[in-house]
Amino acid sequence: MSKLSFDRILQTQGFGTRKYCRELIDDGEVSVNGEVIQSYKTTIETDGLIFSIFDEEWTYHEHLYIALNKPANFECSRKPSHHPGVLTLLPEQFSWRDVQPVGRLDHDTTGMLLMSDDGPFIHAQSSPKRHIPKVYVATTAEPVSDELVQQLLSGVQLHDEPELLAAKICRQLGTHQLEIILEQGKYHQVKRMLAAAGNHCAALNRSAIGQLTLDSLGLAEGEWCYLAPEQIALLAPDNQ
Repeated sequence: MSKLSFDRILQTQGFGTRKYCRELIDDGEVSVNGEVIQSYKTTIETDGLIFSIFDEEWTYHEHLYIALNKPANFECSRKPSHHPGVLTLLPEQFSWRDVQPVGRLDHDTTGMLLMSDDGPFIHAQSSPKRHIPKVYVATTAEPVSDELVQQLLSGVQLHDEPELLAAKICRQLGTHQLEIILEQGKYHQVKRMLAAAGNHCAALNRSAIGQLTLDSLGLAEGEWCYLAPEQIALLAPDNQ
């Protein structure tokens, strides 16, 4: 439990500089439960706080934990070069909070992308030492064969990796589709493994991280949601 002045609350939530947040309050643009905040010095308990700016409601979050259903042709970079960045799909103030993608998906890869402004969370989720399974659905250019599935399960050699890389689980979903579960998280891993096994990745979607599935979130492409504590718990590698 903590109390903060309202200009500080708005600043921590990404609504601008301390000076700009004070101006918003002085202009009568900030309210709680329909009552306009009269002074930026007003302190209030942040736990469960819901406030309005320009008549739009926001809930106070000490840290942001977000899941995005990433569409194709968006880059997981704060400084995109060839396509729009994924941050353009989120409210503008999230950029002020230094929200970052947790790991990366290629610009043409779709599906679940975690984003946060919590540094330790980002580090923990990105660390290969945690062996967090990530589930991908790969559409292949050539038909899927039993031999391809076995190769991916046994391991394939990538030119810049000292050891074979293998899928934790690999199963055929259709004539040109595979479900592949990986724990390593190497650069372009699914695409490179398929190429090394003699096929080619035509499309790729990440459908789950840990035990948290994209289907359970009900997000259309381009949509995002806050993650509740129980959903965050599903991201743990040892979750049963």
